Amino acid sequence: MFELDGATISRLLTSMTLLFHAIFATLGVGVPVLVSVAELIGIKKKDPHYTLLARRWTRGYTITVAVGVVTGTAIGLQLSLIWPSFMRFAGNVIALPLFMETFAFFFEAIFLGIYLYTWDRFKNPIYHWLLSIPVVIGGTMSAFFITTVNSFMNQPQGFDMENGTITAIDPLAAMFNPATPTKVFHVVSSSYLTAAAVLAAIAAISILLKKGSAYHKKALKLTVSMMFIFAILTAVAGDLSAKFLAEHQPEKLAAGEWHFETEAGADLVVFGTLNENNEVENAIRIPNALSFLAYGDFNAEVQGLEETPEDERPPLWIHYMFDLMVTIGFYTLGISMLFLVFWKIKKWNEHNRLILAGIAVAGPLSMLAIEFGWIYAEVGRQPWIMRGFMTVTEAATTSPYVGAMFWLFFALYVVLGVGCVVVLRKMFKDNPAELELEHRFPQIAATKEDDKS
Repeated sequence: MFELDGATISRLLTSMTLLFHAIFATLGVGVPVLVSVAELIGIKKKDPHYTLLARRWTRGYTITVAVGVVTGTAIGLQLSLIWPSFMRFAGNVIALPLFMETFAFFFEAIFLGIYLYTWDRFKNPIYHWLLSIPVVIGGTMSAFFITTVNSFMNQPQGFDMENGTITAIDPLAAMFNPATPTKVFHVVSSSYLTAAAVLAAIAAISILLKKGSAYHKKALKLTVSMMFIFAILTAVAGDLSAKFLAEHQPEKLAAGEWHFETEAGADLVVFGTLNENNEVENAIRIPNALSFLAYGDFNAEVQGLEETPEDERPPLWIHYMFDLMVTIGFYTLGISMLFLVFWKIKKWNEHNRLILAGIAVAGPLSMLAIEFGWIYAEVGRQPWIMRGFMTVTEAATTSPYVGAMFWLFFALYVVLGVGCVVVLRKMFKDNPAELELEHRFPQIAATKEDDKS
């Protein structure tokens, strides 16, 4: 049996925490947007189906927020326990966004509580809808602040170095580093996309299993429409991110694209394998496409991985993470566009089983794309925890108890994951949308009876 060193176990523990937290953090950012849009449509159209969508999505959202709070707290705890050298070195620089992220969460939580307990309290329902806006802002700002920390780790600035110590700290300069705009845009747009895809998948599965009511069909049209819009935004964000990497982190782009030699008119390598000599085999090559992706010019010169010292090169397997993330992104764009085309052409049935199955698959795939994207982002920065200043090995704890800590947090995440699924299942299985609709809006039931007679 082989033993893992402390730095490797620390990496595994942080990876496990981030990948688990990403599920709830992504939904925490994206679902409030869908809730707000659904309630507004319900008010404008005087359609109780959309109002009920907002109600039920909000109830499910509160459970994911509760789990996200625990996993988010775990990340903060692990920064100090597992990466003490990094926090001693850079903790003062990133203290502001970490504090502001906590503030944004409390801001969101306060208004979420008000939003939850003020349904039907206003004569004009638009006032209740207005309460959803701070929840959307809080969730998005929470993502913004925590992403600036990650951006800083990729592009450290806002301080001076004196004898190995950080001085003259400018927290705003650290937050608004060159990586911040593209990273924040990509994180927020992909979170909105994934939340829409997950909710669309739920609606599609409901229609497949139960043939679907008007409630589920309206849910599907709304979520797929939002999915299409956010897929376009995410594609734009991805393009801007690639151009940022070409200029500021060429080694990450080169490793992710298996681009080894600096050349003009560089090809884009899609999938494929590497042999023992690091030669690309079985790949799809798109001529000059990497140059265009990096600089918007098919003949531009793209820096190869050969120009990065060997001990500073990211692992080459991140190529697969990049390809999978991009492939899923284009899949969500394609399946949502296909549904909308079928919807608009009246002779075609947008609820045919093949399209519904495609949308159902898009939900979990979108969440996987988030995970692949974060793996690419984090592993692609290796060997650095703070690029150019501190490696992951230097930052990791030397505590002999980090292995026990790994299993402790693993058990916590199993309990949280199982508990979340059980609560959500009980919350909605025992209270189907159709029954709740008739209970809250008796006029719907009366209309159905009139139609039957």
